[in-house]
Amino acid sequence: MLLAVIAACEIGFWVLLAAGLATRYLLRLPKAGMVLLAGVPLVDVVMLVASVIDIQRGGEPSFKHSLAAIFIGVSVGFGHQTLKWADKWAAHFMAGAPRPVKPPKGGPERARRERAGWFRHLLAYAVGTGIMLGLGVLSGQGYDALLGPAWTWTIVLVIDAIVSFSYTFDGAEAREKEKESV
Repeated sequence: MLLAVIAACEIGFWVLLAAGLATRYLLRLPKAGMVLLAGVPLVDVVMLVASVIDIQRGGEPSFKHSLAAIFIGVSVGFGHQTLKWADKWAAHFMAGAPRPVKPPKGGPERARRERAGWFRHLLAYAVGTGIMLGLGVLSGQGYDALLGPAWTWTIVLVIDAIVSFSYTFDGAEAREKEKESV
């Protein structure tokens, strides 16, 4: 049952996002569109409540609970940025706003952007694993099964840190080369 709720919440996220943007830009009802967009985070609340109810009713902690925790963590870490990105593109395609500016391909601004992305990833990780731990404590059965995906996520987070912070050093080398050529 929980997997069906998770799937419905994921579908609901995209449906609310699309409906909010279409209402805002195609129907030219910005307040109604904002109400729909404000409902997007409620999808995560539904997923969290469903996970807690499942655990409280004796559900064995498993990957499905971890999956819900991961979705919630990623939504907390990246949700606002995703909404802003989608809003800019919807304004461009549906309302004739200027095309969103492409992110820089290098330099200090790219390095800052990559680091900020990693910190959002760290926030998602902290929230997701925190929920996994909380569900494990709530279940009274431990959290070994819940934390299984967290180990893989830890590796992904470390790789993301290496890649994201490498842009910082890449920018320093570019500035050194620029100084030498002057």
